[in-house]
Amino acid sequence: MDYDVIIIGAGPAGYVAGIRAGQVGLKTAIIEKRRIGGICLNGGCISSKAIIESAKLYRRIKDQAYDFGVEGLDQAKIHFNWQQASKRAQQISSQLTAGVSLMLQKNGVDIIEGEARITSDHSISVENRLLTAQHIIIATGSHHLPLKAKLPPEKVMEIWRLYQLEEIPQNIVVVGESSIAIELAQFFNLIDRNVTLLVPYNRMMPMADEYLANWMLNKLQNDKIQVIFNSYDIADTSHFEGNYLIVGDHKVACDIVINSKLRQGVIPPCEIPLDVKEGFIVTNEFLQTNYPNILAIGDVNGRLMFAHSASAQGYQAINFIKGIKEEIDISKVPLNMYSLPEVAQIGPTEAQLKAQGLQYRVTEYPLSTNGKALCEGNTEGFIRILSEAKYGQVLGVQIIAANATDMISEASAFMQVEATIFDVAKTVHAHPTISEVFMEAGFKAVDEAKNQ
Repeated sequence: MDYDVIIIGAGPAGYVAGIRAGQVGLKTAIIEKRRIGGICLNGGCISSKAIIESAKLYRRIKDQAYDFGVEGLDQAKIHFNWQQASKRAQQISSQLTAGVSLMLQKNGVDIIEGEARITSDHSISVENRLLTAQHIIIATGSHHLPLKAKLPPEKVMEIWRLYQLEEIPQNIVVVGESSIAIELAQFFNLIDRNVTLLVPYNRMMPMADEYLANWMLNKLQNDKIQVIFNSYDIADTSHFEGNYLIVGDHKVACDIVINSKLRQGVIPPCEIPLDVKEGFIVTNEFLQTNYPNILAIGDVNGRLMFAHSASAQGYQAINFIKGIKEEIDISKVPLNMYSLPEVAQIGPTEAQLKAQGLQYRVTEYPLSTNGKALCEGNTEGFIRILSEAKYGQVLGVQIIAANATDMISEASAFMQVEATIFDVAKTVHAHPTISEVFMEAGFKAVDEAKNQ
């Protein structure tokens, strides 16, 4: 055998698996047909978050500079420089991808450029070269499902093509229901573009608690983002009339359409029958496919479509190859949305708890009474703790706050050790910090429990 492990794809799942494999002494190769880092580092997670941060800063300067005591700004001259924001985003991506490449090389991983084709359960061809391995790991990621409507190709683009634009046009239509679609809709709105969000079905944020989804819907509508639901059924009849997109009874000004629909696995060329269902490679609890020595990790198996979940599966896959059998508890994987304000969630939703027949308590505490939030001018949001009614175990946490995606890690730690609301209340937090809302919510939950 040429290798102990060959990994197809160098995104957050593949490169983490590659680095881990090198660390534990496995002879490893990683095959990537585009760029190290995958979509996440090159046009997805990192690039999009960088431009969103640029937009947030732009809007914060426009709307809040005077309140913070900053004078001398000419509002007429403040504008968003898309080319500079895009350049910064790509510089950050390049820095991270260079770091990942270095880590792979330092751990003895061979990096092979080209498209991999699985020719058997132990062999892969790439660039007319045949490679063999004891184990194959598929980490090829996912892509957005194509739009149903037959629209002019020049009017429709995926997010990675956004960075090829010299300027952002005035009227944007975003199609999708997930966090990516909402983040993009807010980004365009923050930089003073007219935005319409087409949600394929009857709700957005399908993985989030309905309470969070409804809050965000109100936020979007208050920010003058038009949201049109149930657009999937009428998508095949959508068409352009001049510079307007006709969607059912709606006539929407539109220069470009951004496709951010739900994603489907990227299945590599394969000469053996991999088990695939609904566009994703089927795996067991240890990430094995229908071939025991072929594993599929990250988006391509459809378990969870998050970069951090993909990376965790990268570790899990290598540990499994080394004889360590462990499963990832999906209920303890955070859901993050880099919106304004940010949204984060861990654990089951209220609907899921009700379906399980569990007795639970919801405790909500607002940011509007938090000292640091007031100082920062970021008082939108709250924390919600879902706790078991009898013993007070923390079952889930939901946060809407400026830094919710960072704060959720504390909730993850609480849940990992099966903490109760009493533990949360007793945890001393530095003052003043936003994270004090955990302690306050814990005290409130304890008081509510005592009074019932």
